[in-house]
Amino acid sequence: MPHHAVHRLLRPLLVWRARHISERMYMILLSVLVGAGAGLAAVLLKTSVHWGQEMLRDGISEPSRVFALSIYPVVGITLTVFFTKLFLGGQLGRGIGPIIYNTAREGSVVPRSKLYSQLVTAFLTVTFGGSAGTEAPISVTGAALGSNAGRVLHLDRRRRRLLTGCGAAAGVAAIFNSPIAGVLFAVETILLELPAQYFIPLLISSATATVISKALYEGQPFVLITTSWPVDAVPFYVLLGLFTAFFSVYMIRTYHWFDHFFERWPGLDWRKVLLGGVTLGGLIFLFPTLYGEGYNTVELLLRGHPEHITDGSIFSVYQDNNPWLLLVLVLFSMMLKVVATSITVGSGGNGGMFGSSLFAGALAGFFFARLINLSGLVHIPEVHFIVLGMAGTLAGVIHAPLTAIFLIAEITGGYALFVPLMVVTSSSYLITKYFEPYSVYTRKLTLKGVDVYANRDRGLLAQLDPRKLLATDFIQVRPNTTLGELVDIFRHSSRDLFPVVAAGGRLLGVVSLNSVRDALFDDAHYATTRVRELMKPAPAVAGPNDDLEHTLTLLDRYGYWALPVCEEDGRYLGFILKTDILARYRRQLIQESEA
Repeated sequence: MPHHAVHRLLRPLLVWRARHISERMYMILLSVLVGAGAGLAAVLLKTSVHWGQEMLRDGISEPSRVFALSIYPVVGITLTVFFTKLFLGGQLGRGIGPIIYNTAREGSVVPRSKLYSQLVTAFLTVTFGGSAGTEAPISVTGAALGSNAGRVLHLDRRRRRLLTGCGAAAGVAAIFNSPIAGVLFAVETILLELPAQYFIPLLISSATATVISKALYEGQPFVLITTSWPVDAVPFYVLLGLFTAFFSVYMIRTYHWFDHFFERWPGLDWRKVLLGGVTLGGLIFLFPTLYGEGYNTVELLLRGHPEHITDGSIFSVYQDNNPWLLLVLVLFSMMLKVVATSITVGSGGNGGMFGSSLFAGALAGFFFARLINLSGLVHIPEVHFIVLGMAGTLAGVIHAPLTAIFLIAEITGGYALFVPLMVVTSSSYLITKYFEPYSVYTRKLTLKGVDVYANRDRGLLAQLDPRKLLATDFIQVRPNTTLGELVDIFRHSSRDLFPVVAAGGRLLGVVSLNSVRDALFDDAHYATTRVRELMKPAPAVAGPNDDLEHTLTLLDRYGYWALPVCEEDGRYLGFILKTDILARYRRQLIQESEA
């Protein structure tokens, strides 16, 4: 049903709300509804994926299972591509990056198709063993719920942005039963900055989603019981932060290398699907831990049973004879997880790097601790380093250290590890950011010229539409217009600047009152002097889609109060005025500051 039809049906209720419910309470109620919707979506996806994977595993006998697990991902990716082509016109918009762009540049308008497309495609991909997480699809679904609820209810851009963040936060909170981490994820990765009063709706939305998830879906992703941490292990925490930082840089760069590689085949090319599916199947055949999200492997590590990681692998028969083989398999699995995820997404599947970062980080932490313990020099608690590796890698890959700290503390129950978590995540984040200034979500946007981490002034200017600031009331003159005709135009114009335009609409130059003031008193040349002799070339020309910060820079550089705006072919459109930009910026700033 179209938005305007829904709004017409809701109009009596909205009128009643305006009379009886305050704006603040209204946003709190909406945040509860968005959180509930995201929570139900998370439960639906978690339950269906778990049920689907069990059915696929139990339907195959043990001897044939390793071969079946290698074939399933091809089926899942193919089904995802079919669905995307048939129902979405080939446009899926995978990952958190598009939501960040929608929030930063498009007024938090998220396509309605994301209300269902992310759930369906993530189910098809991950259920059949696609090596990616479901966190990003759920977060995107929640963001779509918030955004489209705001559009249906005709909320302004600021409140729609808040509901978009509420939905994204609720999605992550519901997946992990971690409300605080959900809020911090929305703040650090999607909203980027927000007024303090926004935190209450975000917290309420995340808490609502968590309550629904815990009530309808049993089980906590991971469990860790610990009461202390050894002080003498602090140097190793720092080293682990360094290790996960460089590992995070590797993951970011590898992910985007594969993304660029698969872009060689535009759209949903079946060659890409076949290549990706077969390659992913081969990786899973050699390393079954790469199948699906991989959280069962992390649980084995946390329970102290790393030897079962090789179960179902062709290398399992060699493990008892070589204690170092497990480390080699863990190393390959952690390094290849980002490759498997990149292939899954790049070849047409759907999923995110959030869960893959947790999986790879757990393996990285175990590898680091087991290597030190095998050296015989010192013994460190491996279970601590497993969860610290998860936090350090997540902080580096998505550039969200607070999210990593509270997520790991909440989902593992490891609140006693807060100090080690802070040491590892802060060092990993800072070092990663030095080598990779942008996260796995925003690096591609930045390469396309979208700086989502720009400062507040740039962010506000980026939200303004240059076309809506276009002034078209400047009188156009022709190059063969006489000085006498120009004087007459001056008398009847409220502007003192005139664009000189050719017959085809192309801008040739500008004439200003100040530049021809002396000639105005030379009435003897009124009939012989032409505008082409008086005009001057424009010092700079702006495009209709140019960044307004760049336009302001040009205005300041040349000391002008207005710049002509032209299409790429030189066709004149109008002028953009510094006063109009600053006035509209001021109104935008006031709107952003209001509660």
